[in-house]
Amino acid sequence: MNANNTAYVHAESQPPRIKKSNYPPVFAARVEGRIKRPLGDLFGLTNFGVNLTTLQPGGESALLHRHSKQDEFIYVLEGRPTLRTDEGEWELSPGDCAGFPAGGAAHHLINRTEKQVVYLEIGDRTAGDEGSYPEDDLKAVMTDDGWAFTRKDGTEY
Repeated sequence: MNANNTAYVHAESQPPRIKKSNYPPVFAARVEGRIKRPLGDLFGLTNFGVNLTTLQPGGESALLHRHSKQDEFIYVLEGRPTLRTDEGEWELSPGDCAGFPAGGAAHHLINRTEKQVVYLEIGDRTAGDEGSYPEDDLKAVMTDDGWAFTRKDGTEY
C-alpha cells in the first residue's frame, strides 16, 4: 500500500521469497541462481500467482516440468533466456512471451548469457495439480501445505 492506501507496489523493491526452492536438496542447487519476488501474494490473490523472477547467469527457472492442471505464462522483461521444452529450444528477448497449458509441453528457462534475465511468471493455483519431470526422478503433488516431492516410484527423498 502507498500513502493513499492504494494497492500498488514497485515490483523490483519487493523482498525475494525467503525459501529459494521447494525441491529436494539434490535438485535445489540447479535453481540456486533464481530469485523470485512473489507479487500476487502481496495483494491477496488466491486464484493465480505472479512472480517477478530474476535468473542470474547460468540460472534455471525450474527443472524441466509440466503441470497436470495448472496453466503457466511467462513474459520476458530483460535479458535473453533460452526457453527449453521437450519440443526444442528458442532464445527469447524482452517483449517475448510463452504460455504452457496444463498437460502440454514440459518446459523451463535457462540463462546461458552473462547478463541477468528478468521475467514475469503467472500461473493458476488449481487444486490437485501434479508436476511431472521427464528428465529427473521426481514427482510433485500440490497439497494443502504446498508442493510435496517424491521419487517417481513414490518413495521420499
